[in-house]
Amino acid sequence: MTGPTQRTTPATTADAKTAEALEAEQQLAERQEAGRAGGGRPGWSPLPRRAGLKPSASPLFSLRAPISATSRWTLAVLSFAIPFLAWVVLSISGAVDSTFLPSPVAVVEAGADMASRGELFEDLWATTQRVLEGFGLAVLVSVPLGILMGTFTAGQAFFEPLIGLLRYLPASAFIPLLIIWLGLGEPSKIAILFIGTVFFNTLMTADVVRSVPSSLIDVSYTLGARRGEVLRKIVVPHSLPGMIDAVRVNAAAAWNFVVVAELINSSAGLGYRIVRAQRFLQTDKIFAVLVVIGIAGLGIDVLLRLLRTRVGRWAA
Repeated sequence: MTGPTQRTTPATTADAKTAEALEAEQQLAERQEAGRAGGGRPGWSPLPRRAGLKPSASPLFSLRAPISATSRWTLAVLSFAIPFLAWVVLSISGAVDSTFLPSPVAVVEAGADMASRGELFEDLWATTQRVLEGFGLAVLVSVPLGILMGTFTAGQAFFEPLIGLLRYLPASAFIPLLIIWLGLGEPSKIAILFIGTVFFNTLMTADVVRSVPSSLIDVSYTLGARRGEVLRKIVVPHSLPGMIDAVRVNAAAAWNFVVVAELINSSAGLGYRIVRAQRFLQTDKIFAVLVVIGIAGLGIDVLLRLLRTRVGRWAA
């Protein structure tokens, strides 16, 4: 007869598992030590030795290196001079027919002719007035709404899904509906500018407000400020430079939409003048109007830059 059968008790099983776990940990530690001794993980080749970064000979090619005022102005002039010279060469050489690419002299003469008859200034004022009304209304709506979405999580949860959907709808697709709703007058043109810019400016404003450091808000509450005071004295001042930058970006979009808006039964405006010149292949007038639009848009951008610099001197 065989001896009594040995039974495995729970204590014995637990000791065996503990021993296996300790052995596995010891093996893992040995592998990690071997990897550190070998200069990296097992099977990985050591990193190649590289020489230190050599300083660039010119700050123009260094990452985020400051440049002199002379270099800045030189580059700014070249950014205009190079395309202009290419335009002159193409027009003088005859590589492109003057019907499709008029010379700079022809463009200046066409602009001077429209200005002498008063057409250019009348169209410029009509277009500028539409931009100020349509985009100004969009700013009045989008800035408070963006502050609400960026400050309160509930506001973001309620408004952002709808605005995120509406921003993908092209403003030009609303033209038939706006004609039905508002007619062929100025309200439909203002509405196109409003629809084309209000949603993007709202989301950009909300992103700027949302970037206000939480530490500033917490410190304000610690010092005894109330919710309205934090919003008025911390959130809005900190976000103001970024909100002006958002307005700058969307102001350019407003000038793009105004040309589309002026296709609706217009009798004046730079967009109307472009369409009228296109009917008679007057490309010199088209180029002249485009130059005027560029100068007007650049002037607004410069004014907004100066405003940002003045009201947001603390911003980087």
